[in-house]
Amino acid sequence: MSRQLWAEPFEKILRTYLPLLPVDTEVTPDMNLADHGLDSMATVRLLLDLEESFAVMIPDHLLSVSTFATPAGLWAAIDSLRDDNAIQ
Repeated sequence: MSRQLWAEPFEKILRTYLPLLPVDTEVTPDMNLADHGLDSMATVRLLLDLEESFAVMIPDHLLSVSTFATPAGLWAAIDSLRDDNAIQ
């Protein structure tokens, strides 16, 4: 991987909710999370883990299929909330 696109804990947490993703397969920004095993129940648990790990609260308007479709979309939401918290 040429450069880190997200914080290392993000990928570690994400991988725990992708049972169909082989250990040796790279997490790419545009991979479809549902294709790798992220279902509705896992999405809820992933949401809670990410909120706790990154000390953010994902607002209702970001709780959408598109936010949880790819690692890039999900990280963009988390990262934008982290930036907001850093300013306050």
